[in-house]
Amino acid sequence: MKFVILFGPQAVGKMTVGRHLAETTGLKLFHNHMTIEMLSPIFDFGPETWRLTDSIRMQVFEAVSRSSLDGLIFTYVWAFNVQSDSEYIDKICAIFESQGSEIYLVELEADLDERLERNKTPYRLEQKPSKRNLEWSEQDLLSSTEQYRLNSLEGEITRKNYLRINNTHLKPEETAALIKETFGL
Repeated sequence: MKFVILFGPQAVGKMTVGRHLAETTGLKLFHNHMTIEMLSPIFDFGPETWRLTDSIRMQVFEAVSRSSLDGLIFTYVWAFNVQSDSEYIDKICAIFESQGSEIYLVELEADLDERLERNKTPYRLEQKPSKRNLEWSEQDLLSSTEQYRLNSLEGEITRKNYLRINNTHLKPEETAALIKETFGL
């Protein structure tokens, strides 16, 4: 089994790239908003949303890691200046590694102006209702960019199957093809 984590800042293209990667590899896509969007209408963005999101994701990871699926693509916004985010990545990788899965880390980065444009795309707004308040969504994107380090430093990620892509000027299909080719997915 293959476990691919696509990570990077908001609106960098993780979900869209993940969709194209899933279409060309047969791996299943589990983007981070699948759980958030299910719970936020009930609990808003309060502590219960985040507690339940974590619980549901862990159950999905456990079930998938023991399944006969070819693999899973998961998207995540990883704040490198928040220790618990790195611990979370280690924890979910360990679930899959305990079952003999290969782990692939793919970091996406894009210029801020491009991310602000991508924040308004129809596919993003269709899949992520919580982003439809564009004023709030843009402010959230900007404030998290100031508050968190959402891309790694050179040499910070030491896992063997790691790829960093600046996809500012790449189409999602091109980025997905690069990932597939690099890792032989």
